[in-house]
Order: sequence, then C-alpha cells, then structure tokens
Amino acid sequence: MKHLTLLSLALTLIAICDAKSSYQSVLQHSRIRGRQHGPNVCAMQMIQGTNKKYLTNCKQWYHRKICGKPTVISYECCPGYEKLPGEKGCPAALPLVNIYNTLGVVGATTTKMYSERAQLREEIEGPGSFTFFAPSNEAWAALPTEILDALVSNVNIELLNALHYHMVNRRLTSEELKHGSSFPSMYQDFNVHIHHYPNGIVTVNCARLVKTDQHATNGIVHVVDRVITAITNDVHSFIDTDENLDTLRTAVAAAGLTSMLESDGHYTVFAPTNEAFEKIPPEMLNRILGDPVALKDLLNYHILKNMHCSESIVSGTPMETLQGTVLEVGCDGSEMTLNGKAIIEKRDQLGTNGVVHFINELLIPDSAKTLLELAQGSVVTTATKMFVDAGLKAHLIGSEPLTLLAPQNEAFKDGVRMTDQLKRLLRNHILKEQLSSKSLYHGQELETLGGMKLRVFVYRNSLCIENSCIAAHDKTGRFASMFTVDKVLTPPMGTIMDVLKADDRFSLLVGAIQTAGMTELMNQAGPHTVFAPTNDAFSALPKADLNRLMGNPQELASVLKYHMGKEILVSGGVGSHTRLKPLHGDKLELNMWRTENQTVYVNKVPVVEADLMATNGVVHAVGAIIKPLPPKVDREQADSPIRTDSAIRTDSRIGVRNDDLFQKIRNSHSSRTMTRMQ
Repeated sequence: MKHLTLLSLALTLIAICDAKSSYQSVLQHSRIRGRQHGPNVCAMQMIQGTNKKYLTNCKQWYHRKICGKPTVISYECCPGYEKLPGEKGCPAALPLVNIYNTLGVVGATTTKMYSERAQLREEIEGPGSFTFFAPSNEAWAALPTEILDALVSNVNIELLNALHYHMVNRRLTSEELKHGSSFPSMYQDFNVHIHHYPNGIVTVNCARLVKTDQHATNGIVHVVDRVITAITNDVHSFIDTDENLDTLRTAVAAAGLTSMLESDGHYTVFAPTNEAFEKIPPEMLNRILGDPVALKDLLNYHILKNMHCSESIVSGTPMETLQGTVLEVGCDGSEMTLNGKAIIEKRDQLGTNGVVHFINELLIPDSAKTLLELAQGSVVTTATKMFVDAGLKAHLIGSEPLTLLAPQNEAFKDGVRMTDQLKRLLRNHILKEQLSSKSLYHGQELETLGGMKLRVFVYRNSLCIENSCIAAHDKTGRFASMFTVDKVLTPPMGTIMDVLKADDRFSLLVGAIQTAGMTELMNQAGPHTVFAPTNDAFSALPKADLNRLMGNPQELASVLKYHMGKEILVSGGVGSHTRLKPLHGDKLELNMWRTENQTVYVNKVPVVEADLMATNGVVHAVGAIIKPLPPKVDREQADSPIRTDSAIRTDSRIGVRNDDLFQKIRNSHSSRTMTRMQ
C-alpha cells in the first residue's frame, strides 16, 4: 500500500511538472509538496535575506534557488484557508466577509486604512461584485515619499482615484486573469493590464500577485506587491519624451520603427540610454547609424516579441527578439540581467502596448558587425591581429560578402613572425562568398581570396575545410561570416607523391613506393588517406627483413596498400573507433586520444604528424609500420593505445608471405623492449 501511495505521488508530480506552468499548476504543485503537513498547506520558497515568497514549481523546488539566490522552504496555509487551534494543517476556510474586512484578513492593513481615509469603506462594504488588487503593506512603504504625500494630502480625490484604479467592477479569479488581457478599472475606465506567465507568475501593471483569490461576499481580493498607476501612453511615448533617450529616439525614427512602437502589441523594449550609445567607439556607432539595415537589426535586437515585466523573471531564460536571435533575460537577486549582465537601471515603465526597461549598455547583434568586430573579444584575437598585420584589414571592415576562417588562439605557436609565405596563407583563410556552415556539403569546393580551391569534408561529428574543422557556431555579420576553426589551414600543395617527395622524413617510403610500382597510384585523383611510415619506422625493422621486403615488390605493395584508405580522413574527423577501409586488407581502426596534443592512433600506432594535405588526399606521418589488429580483442584493450605482444599478430589477408615478416617485427620490438629495461 505504501509503494502504491508513493507511485501515485510520483505520477502526480510528473503530470504537474510536465504540464504547462500556470498559476493553478504551480499552486497544485505547492499543495502536493505541503500536504504532508496537513490539508490545504502550500510549500513556499522565500529568497534568503528578503521577504519575497513564491509558490514553488518543479524547477525551483529541486534547485532551491530563485534568481540565482538560495531559498528557504516554509509551509503556509494555501489561499483561502486558515489554521484551527489543535488541528493539523489548515482545515478551515477563511470567513467570508466583505472586501473591507477581507483586506484585514489577508494582511493588507495599510490599504484598509487608506480605504477608510478616502471614504471608500462604505463602497467596498456594500453591495456589488468587485475585484480589488490590494497593495501589500510593504508596497505602500516602498512608494516614494513625494508620491505618497501627494496622495494622502488629497484623500478625497487623488487617493480615492488611486484606489479606484486598483478596482474592477466585476469578480475576477486568477483563472480569469488571462495573459495579455485588460479590464476597465473603476477610475475613468482606464484599463489594468494582466499578464499570466508560463512560470505561474501573474502581474497586473507589472505588480506581482502575492496572494490570490481571497473571496469576499461582494467580490474578491488579490494582494499585489506594488502600488499601480494608470497607463495612458504607448511605449514610444517613453522614448519620445525622456531626455535620457534622445539618441534612441533619433535612431528609432531613422530605422522607421516609430509606427510599430505606437501600434497595438505586447512588446518588451530594452531602451539604451544616451550613456549607453556614448560607450560605443564613434567609428562603429556612426557606421551603424548610417546603415539602415544594421540600425534596424540593432534596434530590433533590443525588442522582445512578448511583454515581460521584471517580476516575471525568476531564472535565466532565452527570449526571442524581433531581430530573430535570442537574449538571455535573467535575474541575480534583486537585479534583472541581460546576457548575464546587470545593466538595467530603470525597470517596468509600462505602456498600453508593452513595457520599457532602461539599460546603460548597448546590445550589438552580430548581424550589425563587420568581420573585425565579430572577432574582437573572442577566442580568435591572435588570428585577428595577424590578418591585420598581413594587410587584410580592408577586407575585415569592408562590405564584401566573405567568410573568414579564423583559427583559435591556441592554434598558433608562440613567436610567429609575419612573412610573405604567411601572408599568402592568411589570404587563403578568407573565402570569396558569405556562407553558413549549415549549407556546406561533402566534396564542395570553396574559392579563397588567394585563388585556391578548398575542399569541404563532412564527418559524423565534425565539419572540416581541408585540415581545419569548425570549432564553434557561425558568427554572421552585416556582410560577412566568421567560422572559428581549430587549426591553421594547410592548403593542398601537389599530389600525395609530391608531398612525400618534399619531406626528407619519407625518403625511404618514396623509394619503397617506386619499387612497388605505386608511383602512378600516388599521383592519381584518389581520394586517398595515406599513413606514411617515416624513415625511422623503416629503420626500426631488422635489416634482413627490410631487405627481403624491398626485394619483393608484390609483398611490398600489399604492405603499403594496407597503409592507404579509400577516402580522405583528416584528424578532425577521427572519433572513437573510427574505421577506414584500406586498399588491401580488412580494416584500419582509428582513435583520437584526448591527451594534451590530441594524438590520433591507427591500429594503436600513434600518428606523429597529421594532416599533410594533398590535392588527391591527405598524408599522416606514422612512426611505425602498421600491423593488423588481432581478430579478437576485448574492449578495454581495443581502447588502449599501448601496444602489447598479443596485439602484434599476423593477418593472412595482408599477403601470403607477410606472416613471417610481422612475426619478426614483433620479435624485434620485444628484443628492443628488453634491452631498454636492462
């Protein structure tokens, strides 16, 4: 029976957590969390060091945090209920009295006092059906002194009007307070504006409902956390009349957004102040202000598609802007944040069609930036400086449709000097069209400013251009895009045979290729991946075995073809247990070991230098002759790059006469190991 009860509780919680968050679902979740303390008990979370309390939802319950701050759990009577002496929980419904007396029951005693002073008592004690959004005692205390003094000095007009604006001439439960709805108040029918957010927060004119659904004989009371004022202007009026937003007002007019901000809607505008614009370098600011497309993108990046009062934010949430990308809107304690920064200096300036938050820092989207601006402050600062030093700055700040392949800082060695060769190489890091990585496909060729054609390789978990693989999301600027790549590009410089001949480390391999009659193969279109044994790899063989191998072209060709794959595989395309079909034999198994140097292993032989690019393939230098893996090996052994005796076996599929050769290679390795140990 106990297990059945726990299962029922678990299923109920899952159903609530999976349901769309609204006030009622959050209330139900709080009831379930509190029911061990008795009937009608709700679990509440209070931010430590404040008096701000919230009904708890799934996420907040498990994280025990609101706005990044730890919370304390308390258990209180759910709305509409009270304790009875000697009984567990909150079994009794609150007494049903008129609104005036209900104000005292729910603790809104200051509102009750002001209602009497404004001669509103008779109205809210009498017949009718009202909704009263009653400011809490703390809300009145937080009101600026000059405003409060103006109200209480003229109670029969100003205070009465203010209280009437908190009232609607009909009964509205929390269920009827729909997101985006508005209702005429009892002050000259000026509307009050309701927002009911997915996280269960409900606001009226950006004031949070902290106690809801307190029923009365003549209506209902909702306690709110601030005193609200009548809304008569749209959001553009704030921009048009506030002298701190002069630059923004000019920009909005230039971008043609005035009519939109005057139209019906539910916008959230993060309005940069004059100070925010002044922080931007003049050259950059003037360029954006003079470019209608960039300016419109900039301004739309400050406008959310939906209205969000500050009280609706209890954690970081990505929100879509009119520009099409997202802003991370969050909070840190009492501070509202944008992209993790507390840059909002004035909040909740409510208009008839949205809300304005003043910010002291301009938000510049990538779509309004040049290539040089995209690269600044990122992980490609070293490459950026080198592009400028190479005389390529005009391309980075111009209006050409380009794509920059920008290597990460760690891709460069210390003390790199600018040379003519490096300048040519850097020109080949700039593609002659603006691209998105999502549009690239395997085998595609991309032309560079240097006139070269670069190939695209698509692998299961990586996307590479020649040897450089994309390491971060694209940055798409005003005219050009930037791909952050993990390595400095190595453009192909001739065929595989040309690459091998140009490197003294492969002189013995070149001779072996010629002996085996494979020169033409190495020059053909391919594509091929060659694991090229260095001279040291050949020299490690016993001299007699090496002579025997070199004296048998057919056997030599079989061994060399086992070192060649039938496709191009750069090191960035190697994952866990990547397999490559060789020209001769069964398979080659590759692994990338995430050491400091991220070493590639092929059949447990380490690659000593990867990604020597050729027009018909790629060459990877290896320090030993590659042998077939044993037919059966456990997973742990397969994962290890350490070579063992059992791993050095023969494979009849390589060639009939290779058995003796590989056995001698194995004995040779064992003999050298014993010598080192002695």
